[in-house]
Amino acid sequence: MAFSPIADLSYRNYDGELTDTRFRWWVIAKATIMMAMKKKAMWIYALLSGGYYFGMIFTLFVIDQMSVNTPPGTPNPLKTFLGRLVWKDQFLVGFSYGQIWMLAIGLILGAGAIANDNRANALLVYLSKPCDKKDYLFGKWFGVFLPLLVVSAVPPLFFYFYGAMSYRENGFLSSDPLLIFRVIVMLIVGAAFNSSLIIGFSSMFNQGRMAGAVYAGFYFISNFFTQLMTLAWLGVSGGRRGHSDAPEGVVDLVGKLYYGSVDGLNIGMAKGVLGTDGSPPFGIPSPFKMVPAPSLFFSLGLIVIFSCLMMFIAWRRIRPVEIVG
Repeated sequence: MAFSPIADLSYRNYDGELTDTRFRWWVIAKATIMMAMKKKAMWIYALLSGGYYFGMIFTLFVIDQMSVNTPPGTPNPLKTFLGRLVWKDQFLVGFSYGQIWMLAIGLILGAGAIANDNRANALLVYLSKPCDKKDYLFGKWFGVFLPLLVVSAVPPLFFYFYGAMSYRENGFLSSDPLLIFRVIVMLIVGAAFNSSLIIGFSSMFNQGRMAGAVYAGFYFISNFFTQLMTLAWLGVSGGRRGHSDAPEGVVDLVGKLYYGSVDGLNIGMAKGVLGTDGSPPFGIPSPFKMVPAPSLFFSLGLIVIFSCLMMFIAWRRIRPVEIVG
């Protein structure tokens, strides 16, 4: 054979196994997942994301040990503590506290998912293979979604089974027989929403760092708006006074604007799925009102709209650029 400086990259000489073309996207997803698994920071953030659940388990364990040594005739600290808890609210608080860490994990997983391919002009290679834009886009999205779902699901599911085994006689299971299904739906929707956003932002840039910086900026600016709406809500809803002097329409409007951020939409969705307005962490009494849950249709509708918009942007941005020397 004559010497050629150009390697034969065609499939003419391939005689290996042929797999079903319906799963071409999985090759791209698996490559994205394997790259993410090698990043130590992701595992650190995954542990931090479950901080509230681990804190609740530790608190319950300590109070349970204290109750064993409670003298007869004195209030049992465990019963007192459990009497203040709303179990479903603990999953809401844990999900809310974990949002910032889910942002960090999402940036690690997806900021460079498409942006780095744009920089390396790899789309020309990907789309010249036997796969199309649907395979590429869904593969990248699923490669971000699956790890994000797994790391966000382990702490709450561990907490659920701990509570079901240890506190079933204290109403853990009877308080909401569908709680486990509600938690799973909450986790799936949250991971899917975050994945769609980061994939959309990644497709807009040619560098993963730039995509991550812009998405993080968008996240924190929208979250700052939610913090402002928190102060506005305390003002119009009465705060400590227990009653409101503002018109009901204004109170409802501020309550909806409170969810006008990435973090807020996720929390509103979680409240709707769990069927609760929430309560303070660890069941600690608070003089402040909780912002009522928006309708599930409202939260899911906005999440679907923004997710589809970002995926449409990614779809439009995915196109091979041929280099002409």
